[in-house]
Amino acid sequence: MASVLRAYLARMDSDHPERALELLVPDFRFLIALPGREARGTSRDDFAAYIAGRAAVDRVHEVLRTAGDGDLETVYGVVTESGKTLGSFLSAAVVTPDGQLARYQSFFTTTFDLVDRPE
Repeated sequence: MASVLRAYLARMDSDHPERALELLVPDFRFLIALPGREARGTSRDDFAAYIAGRAAVDRVHEVLRTAGDGDLETVYGVVTESGKTLGSFLSAAVVTPDGQLARYQSFFTTTFDLVDRPE
């Protein structure tokens, strides 16, 4: 099974994060929990607004683990910015039969690592 979440993260980390919108159903629902705040929405347009509000930085999501069960995909990894590790994330998504994200939930923390980071 190809990982839609990996494709989504790669697009979000690219110079054109708006290309991630191509992977979302129109009524996409999401929750992104960040330290001290949450981003949430109920449409691809809401997610486009979220992308537009993000600062342009040299951010990379390094996936360390993946899992899938039916229409549910999960990834765990670390986020680096300009080469420095900022924290870890655990994300899950419901994927449609045609390979689009229908729902997405992600938790990012700077204070806890579920899996030891590779050296």
